[in-house]
Amino acid sequence: MGHTLSEVALMVVFGICLWTLIETNTAHYLLHGIHHKHPTDGLRLVFPPAAAAILCFPFWNLIRLITTPTTTHGVFGGGLLGYVMYDCTHYYLHHGQPSSNPGKYLKKYHLNHHFRIQNMGFGITSTLWDHVFGTLPSTKTIAKKSS
Repeated sequence: MGHTLSEVALMVVFGICLWTLIETNTAHYLLHGIHHKHPTDGLRLVFPPAAAAILCFPFWNLIRLITTPTTTHGVFGGGLLGYVMYDCTHYYLHHGQPSSNPGKYLKKYHLNHHFRIQNMGFGITSTLWDHVFGTLPSTKTIAKKSS
């Protein structure tokens, strides 16, 4: 569509950032809430692919509203990539055993969200939006989890 590789990369990065914002959103929590009732159930951890495919349609239309016709594909693709990275990271944080950072930190951060303070620490792939929205738990709370 006439964009340079760096422009497409920027669109994809914007889409990923858009997804990281969505992962902290209340609507996402409502779709993902069953996982909070059963956080160790591997079958309820990843959003079902059929449901995700159905939700692509309204998200595509939302992206079309906020982007230009030539940038929609790149931003949507970045959002989709962000979603896949989120699902893989989330599954790994629950069932993997990270041996170094950032994995170890993110696992402590996320399990802290599940089992200690569910009203803070919503980010899975990043703590960026928890910083922005003031939902970043204190480092003391996260450190206690590792003790």
